[in-house]
Amino acid sequence: MRLNDLDERIVHALAEDARRSYADIGQLVGLSAPAVKRRVDRLRATGAITGFTVRVDPAALGWETEGFIEIYCRRNTSPEAIQRGLERYPEIASASTVTGEADAIVQIFAEDMRHFERVLERIAGEPFVERTKSVLVLSPLMRRFSSGSPA
Repeated sequence: MRLNDLDERIVHALAEDARRSYADIGQLVGLSAPAVKRRVDRLRATGAITGFTVRVDPAALGWETEGFIEIYCRRNTSPEAIQRGLERYPEIASASTVTGEADAIVQIFAEDMRHFERVLERIAGEPFVERTKSVLVLSPLMRRFSSGSPA
């Protein structure tokens, strides 16, 4: 389902603050609170909105080190096999298959460098992994949590 402009504006408002009231969102987009609720209900029913969540600064949980690991897989490793192999790592914030030389890239949050190194070693030891390449984040410059124009 492709969102129209009004739905995008509602989604953007919810992405900024999912606790925002329907009345507040309605003022932003020019609708009544019940009209906003109906649209949000429809967006949830169609799967455009998949849920509501809270964003927590990883450092507040003691996860001060961030990095990315490129994974180079053995021949004929399916994306499903990669996903199954990575699901048990709570340190992985996101994982995606990618174009280019690597087969997948994962974003890791760890307590410190030693913790990051242990996670890297465990991932490198997975049976589907041929080799890895990692980079550490020095300073996150920008993070976006929603798509669409911020109109």
